[in-house]
Amino acid sequence: MSRRIYIVLRRVLAENLRFAVIAIMAHKLRAFLTIVGIVIGTWTVIGMVALVTGFNRNAEASFSSFGATLVQFQKWEPRFGGGHRVTEEERTRPDLTVEDAEAIQRLSPSVLAVSPERYFWGAPKVKGNGEEMNAPTVAGGNQNYAICNNWVIRDGRNITELDVLHATDTAIIGEDVVQTLFKGKDPLGRPITINGRRVFVVGVFEKKGSSAFGGNPDTIVVIPITTFDKYFPQIKNSRGDTIHIATIPRSPELVERLVEEGTNILRARRKVPFNKANDFAVWTSEKLIEQMTAVTAAISGVLVFVAAIALLVGGVGVMNIMLVSVTERTREIGLRKSVGALRRDITLQFLTEAMTLTGLGGAVGVALGLLTAVVIRTVSPLPAETPLWSVGLGLGVSLSIGLFFGIYPAMKAARLDPIDALRYE
Repeated sequence: MSRRIYIVLRRVLAENLRFAVIAIMAHKLRAFLTIVGIVIGTWTVIGMVALVTGFNRNAEASFSSFGATLVQFQKWEPRFGGGHRVTEEERTRPDLTVEDAEAIQRLSPSVLAVSPERYFWGAPKVKGNGEEMNAPTVAGGNQNYAICNNWVIRDGRNITELDVLHATDTAIIGEDVVQTLFKGKDPLGRPITINGRRVFVVGVFEKKGSSAFGGNPDTIVVIPITTFDKYFPQIKNSRGDTIHIATIPRSPELVERLVEEGTNILRARRKVPFNKANDFAVWTSEKLIEQMTAVTAAISGVLVFVAAIALLVGGVGVMNIMLVSVTERTREIGLRKSVGALRRDITLQFLTEAMTLTGLGGAVGVALGLLTAVVIRTVSPLPAETPLWSVGLGLGVSLSIGLFFGIYPAMKAARLDPIDALRYE
């Protein structure tokens, strides 16, 4: 019995699909213009998912390059992609100090390493071997800088405690600095200058690679923080964004505990009342990823709105064309009814035609979305990818549009009186 029902349904569906294809092929241009809205809406959805997926993955990879367990205490609140929109409250915060970093290292049971850091943001001039590095990043740190910031030293050695204690003229440089200044030569032991101050290269970091956010960590030059303060006292004495305290826990599961311990230590040292908010910021990869997700969610919301409008316009167009089709085929409907076709047969026929039309538009939109993902991957560092669920969503929504907007024309066709329909000219 069930097999008989299956055979009947298959025959009916095949017949209705054949009618739908014949109707679409008879009016190719009209069908194309009808599904443009469906194509644009589906394309937008698929392309948006590919773009957001690539953006999120690239951001997570970029943040992970600094270390998934990095916890950084700093003066300003971290803001993803927003620059330094500093509030008046942030401006009046006291600076963090090297002594604060030493207190966290001494008092936090969960911490493995602490690195107090300063950065030269004012486009320092780094020169060596007769060449100059374009837009380098110069940092001052201690022997824990590499481990706290997820750097691997490829050649040479790390900064040592003695380097920090005696403010030695030593530096570790990134791969891009090596390629720009020394062009394949061995940089170890060679001098470079930072705004005219000479230091000697003692180590080279392993290459990390650039990210989609425009940053390039491989242009870094790290010197002992004491050397940094000796050569650039204006940064140490400024009221700007001075010390960053980078820390890592003894194990990944201790990240939250380290945040809590470090926060309590700094609040106690800075005499923050129990009922007042922190007068410093806590930077973690997780927090920045949350900010990034909020940004991509807002972008996605705008694109979903655009896609919804396109699909609505496409759906109205489908309803309009299906009503025209019912009018054009009135005599055909009357003939089918006169030879025994039931209302449900006519309804199913026109619903199938509407869903075939929108399904075709959805398929074209999905294809364009997949192509968009390929183009994004080719021309940018974003690893754009189209998940299988998004393809199913695009096709499902397009078919649903055909079903919803095809109901009224199909019901109108099914309710035609066969005698009046046969008389229709």
